[in-house]
Amino acid sequence: MIALDTNLLVYAHREDSPHHLAAAQALRAAVVAPGGCAIPWPCLHEFLAVVTHPRIYDPPTPVVTALAAVRALAEAPSVHLLGEGPGHVETLARLLESGAVVGPRVHDARVAAICLAHGVDALWSLDRDLSWFPSLTVVNPLVSAPSGQSGPRPA
Repeated sequence: MIALDTNLLVYAHREDSPHHLAAAQALRAAVVAPGGCAIPWPCLHEFLAVVTHPRIYDPPTPVVTALAAVRALAEAPSVHLLGEGPGHVETLARLLESGAVVGPRVHDARVAAICLAHGVDALWSLDRDLSWFPSLTVVNPLVSAPSGQSGPRPA
């Protein structure tokens, strides 16, 4: 199953993003894919924080509009919401114990741990920081596949 990261959700939502059209197309493709797609809850929380932040977007997305976008995703029958479950602390600990994952990277480790625990095949993201977690396959869906191959290639 494909999981979607915050930045893909943000770019698909914000029409003023230079990545908007490609991200919106990727989001639609993920939602209609066989088996649908997944979104970790922390990514939805971060989406709300980013699109409504007045220092990031001028004008920011109104909270009501941002919540409507989250509700639409959450209510889509093909979208599976992922959260922490039994064993989360141990999975997170394995990701953090490398020593290089501290501070803001802990959020990325949380997302990675949730994806790994739920058996996510690939996290679609434009964030290269997720390369800190080699056990998680990260794919940039906005990068075209090399000739002769189908689908996005790893980020």
